[in-house]
Amino acid sequence: MTQNTVVSRQEWVQARQAHLAKEKALTRQRDALLSERQCLPWTRVEKEYEFDTPSGRKTLSQLFGDSDQLLVYHFMFGPEWEQGCPSCSLAADTMNANLVHLTQRGLAFTAISRAPIGKIEEFRKRMNWSFPWASSFGGDFNQDFEVSFPADQVSGPKVYNFGTASFPSDEAPGLSAFYKNEQGEIFHTYSTYGRGLEGLLGVYAMLDASPKGRNEADLPFPMAWVRHHDRYEAKPQSATCCSAHGD
Repeated sequence: MTQNTVVSRQEWVQARQAHLAKEKALTRQRDALLSERQCLPWTRVEKEYEFDTPSGRKTLSQLFGDSDQLLVYHFMFGPEWEQGCPSCSLAADTMNANLVHLTQRGLAFTAISRAPIGKIEEFRKRMNWSFPWASSFGGDFNQDFEVSFPADQVSGPKVYNFGTASFPSDEAPGLSAFYKNEQGEIFHTYSTYGRGLEGLLGVYAMLDASPKGRNEADLPFPMAWVRHHDRYEAKPQSATCCSAHGD
């Protein structure tokens, strides 16, 4: 952690106001970028994708439910994995809390992984999540959306994030958006990968506002500290006023 200058309240306010002007400029730039996103062209989904769910086989169209919009989180959970990715699980903690709010905005949501549905359900129950989660096991949905890589690519570099990066695993994270019109046609409207998913990690917004920020510079990789929420070691509890006095 850097040694910050200690100044008077007036000097602190002046520095904060100067930084606030930059924050506001970034916010306006982001608003403009989001407006551009809504104007991006769409592409029709021609394949009849099917998935395993706890209530049986469902098509991509059926995952919409009664909505005309669908968000899919590509959750890293391979067929041979014992559990889902810790970093995806960190995002899932936030997404699960937001599910009721997404529903109110007419937006369907589901996670999709290549792990078999039985393994997914076991892990979902362990993590106490309620969001829908489907299995694409045996299909090519994950490969088509470039979040799973064929076996012959596992040992070499994998094309990821629209060809801008390689990925070190056979499974990768992502978020894809779809729209279904009144005729039942489905369109792929947007996908984002890598740091484009950072907005799903609600904890980072809070860490970014703290004195030490993310404090990840000395870690082997930025998210090395992340664990499944039921796998963190308990912090030692300090004595309370009652326990300190014993009997």
